[in-house]
Amino acid sequence: MQSAAPQMEAPQYEETGASVRAEPCAFVLFGASGDLARRKLLPALYRLALEGYLPPESTIIGAALPRLTPEQFRAATRESLERSPECGPVDEAAWRAFSRRLHYVPMDISSAEDYRRLGLLLEQVDREHGTRGNRIFYLSLAPSLHAEAVRHLGETGLTRSRGRSWSRLVVEKPFGTDLETARALNQHIHHYMDESRVYRMDHYLGKEMVQNLLVLRFANRIFEPLWDREHIDHVQITSAETVGVEGRGGYYEGAGVVRDMLQNHLLQVLALVAMEPPSNLSPEAVHDAKMRVMRSARAFTPERIRTECVRGQYGPGQIAGRSVPGYRQEAGVAPDSRTETFAMLTMRFDNPRWAGVPFYVRSGKRLERRVTEVVVQFKDGPLAQGTPNQLHLRIQPDEGMALRFATKAPGRAVRHHDVALDFRYGDTFGTRLAEAYERLLLDCMLGVSTHYVRNDLVERGWELVMPILEAWGSTHDELPLSSYAAGSWGPTAASRLLETHGRRWNET
Repeated sequence: MQSAAPQMEAPQYEETGASVRAEPCAFVLFGASGDLARRKLLPALYRLALEGYLPPESTIIGAALPRLTPEQFRAATRESLERSPECGPVDEAAWRAFSRRLHYVPMDISSAEDYRRLGLLLEQVDREHGTRGNRIFYLSLAPSLHAEAVRHLGETGLTRSRGRSWSRLVVEKPFGTDLETARALNQHIHHYMDESRVYRMDHYLGKEMVQNLLVLRFANRIFEPLWDREHIDHVQITSAETVGVEGRGGYYEGAGVVRDMLQNHLLQVLALVAMEPPSNLSPEAVHDAKMRVMRSARAFTPERIRTECVRGQYGPGQIAGRSVPGYRQEAGVAPDSRTETFAMLTMRFDNPRWAGVPFYVRSGKRLERRVTEVVVQFKDGPLAQGTPNQLHLRIQPDEGMALRFATKAPGRAVRHHDVALDFRYGDTFGTRLAEAYERLLLDCMLGVSTHYVRNDLVERGWELVMPILEAWGSTHDELPLSSYAAGSWGPTAASRLLETHGRRWNET
């Protein structure tokens, strides 16, 4: 059994208001007219500027296909901020300062001439704003365009560091569509940039409770000695959504929930829950610890796929009292589709800490409630009655945690009563929690990659799920695809699987 966590080095920076300030840089946002840029990225950049995390010299260059003028891009950005729940009423003085940072260049990803014009604009903002040649290129693009954008950036020298300046590349998920494409993209990127300058975005790693896992586990003596097979019965990781495919039926037909949620977001959370203590809190030490535990994850054989995995697809039902169609009735979805909108995997680790402990990982659309959580269920004590001890880690919404344990109810008789110690970020700190993209964009500007995804862990995630995707996507696929009513907790097969193990889902 592993010993308790070693003494760790302090984090590389203290996040205490505007005392965290990045070096000036030009932030080039490819796909600046897209949904992600409007809803998340531009509001996150505005919030960072509003709260004093960005030096006044930093600039944002929008790059997208529409032939907008800089003034039109500023107007569209202002509209995005006004619609964003993260920004609230736009502060006029802050907006005036922020809008002066905004530039725009029409961009066809396949046009070498457009990259030349981008280079001229970068030279201009270096001179006029003082960005010192520091550059971040953020690829908020369709995955099919990633490789071409990287090639042009590399061949034009835009990503080349000069003197003391630096350049970094941020790549949005999905990173590849399978193991082969992920490996090819990694190799392609490394032809032009070394790994230390590549930041693969997974916004779940920017969520407060996910980042808190390191502190929870390794800064609290009451948890780490119990974090093993001797004390933990099993772990549940759930990401449930009430929404359907929201008009993206065509995209979802080629993706499914394993590609969309499990291969990336939930396996990243799983790695943080299951990993050994890192030697320190440097990015490489944390990445190494996550990779070591994921290497020990048991492969999915045909027998394990049949007996330890469940897939489902939502049918018609009700969400919040409103009737909603089934997946096959959604626009862009084939009437005989076998794409999974729910998946449950039983993950197992063949290492001394976790031998024999199952990790049940599930995600689905059109479920009863929106929630992402980790439930760590401990083994029964010698006098246990009722619900076992559980540690609930709420990632979203209402971030926080609760520890459930038994106490004696008042009276002469010895009756057990379950109670919970409940911690909520909002109640305790009373401050607005930074949105995930705010934290992660600032980390990239500071050169801290701890909460991004390294190339080997991306590929390992694909290695683990490829047998499942191949089995479920085979033309000879005879494995069950269970239907479940929209507004339920998913297919009954997922509950039955846990029941065969003598367990049940936490759904309270």
